[in-house]
Amino acid sequence: MKHLGLELRHIFFNHLSGELKVTFGPIEKNLYFKEGELVFARTNQPGERLGEILFKLGKISEETFLRIEEYVIPHQNLGQVLLKKGLVSERNLREGLIYQIKEITLNLFNIFEANFLFEENKSYQSPIGEEIRIPTPQMIEDGIRLMKVHPKLVAFLEEKVPFIKNKTFLHVLTDEERELLTKITGKSSARALLKMSELTGDHFWRTLYLFYCLDLIDFFGEEVHWKKKEKEEKEAELSSDLNEILEIQTKIATLNYYEVLGIARNASEEEIKKAYFHLARRYHPDRFGREIDPAWRDKINDVFNSLTKAYKTLIDSDSRRKYDLTLAGAGEVEEKSSAAKAEIKFRQARTLFNRGRYEEAVILLEECVRLVPNKAEYRLLLAMAEAKIPALHKKAELDFLRVQELEPWNVEAYVGLGLLYKEEGLLIKASKQWQKALSIDPDHKIARLELGKIEISKKKKGFFSFFKKGK
Repeated sequence: MKHLGLELRHIFFNHLSGELKVTFGPIEKNLYFKEGELVFARTNQPGERLGEILFKLGKISEETFLRIEEYVIPHQNLGQVLLKKGLVSERNLREGLIYQIKEITLNLFNIFEANFLFEENKSYQSPIGEEIRIPTPQMIEDGIRLMKVHPKLVAFLEEKVPFIKNKTFLHVLTDEERELLTKITGKSSARALLKMSELTGDHFWRTLYLFYCLDLIDFFGEEVHWKKKEKEEKEAELSSDLNEILEIQTKIATLNYYEVLGIARNASEEEIKKAYFHLARRYHPDRFGREIDPAWRDKINDVFNSLTKAYKTLIDSDSRRKYDLTLAGAGEVEEKSSAAKAEIKFRQARTLFNRGRYEEAVILLEECVRLVPNKAEYRLLLAMAEAKIPALHKKAELDFLRVQELEPWNVEAYVGLGLLYKEEGLLIKASKQWQKALSIDPDHKIARLELGKIEISKKKKGFFSFFKKGK
């Protein structure tokens, strides 16, 4: 979640000096800090400009306000110009500036989609000479108490587990808020605390957020979420590895030793070692833990033992020569070895692709298509992986088209190329690919969904305005 409260918390409690740039659509604001405290602010919003503020507060006359544009001089502060011309007193100017800084800042608290950029500058000096220092915790308190509760705020807080951190700003809390603070034990999530609290929903979420931004509490939630995600990723990785083990185990009895290790018939001793130790690390029984199901344990042992037997046979020159004599013929062995090597690399690449490691997958898949150039399955996955990497989009297009040549009935080649064209903004080309896909498989969900989106957009924007981006 991006919100001013989080930015002010970070700046104040780290005693930072510098400029916080805030943009949201046409809104542009700049907040300036010295040692964590707010000292100045700029805005492009008419109602928050100094002239309007001074007039609204009665600090300048109507005549001065109506001529305010005459006093705007590039690279000079309006307040200082008005002061020098005797149009505002020093006291009134100071009160107006304080009001303006607060107004600019407080109006940002209801925005939950703004972009923030803080540029630290330890030697920052106020552009108006004499410094105004507005306590940042005061702005945090006022802003949060006045803001509306946004769904993003609830989503940010509800799964986290708060714990008491310090009591520095305890004095700003109401009796109800202090009562809520006593219920925070570090064991209950924010959602559970809501049920125990006497505060209403919006009041509760504002109060909990106020606690956090004033550093009264911190959260276990980030750590808990990270551990849960890590556990899920490990379980998914284990499941993927076990499926790969099963696939290899069902084929390994039909492979020769070169195919088992995924190496060429003329592989050197170094290549044999490298291939074996790579596969041994990947499929070693200890890697899967002791709690694995016994049925899976047998399959893992079977694969690992086959790898080890192949390695021991081929690494010894005498046993390798004898083994070679048992093979049907050098040409047949070489051809089968290339196919087997490509198949193993393809399985590894598919696993990498499913884990989002697209660059590594591309390297293996390029080797696959080198070994077996006309296998559409290999080239399709290569194109899909390249499509995930912006720098390889042109190459992905060529590979999708090659798959369409090899297998004109392969619907995924048309859908994938359509998605690639869509990402590049080539909507007419994308539409044509999805239409071809539906001519092969009228029920293909992705192709039908994407074409449906285009139809909806055409109705909203008009046919020609929508397709003017196509090439």
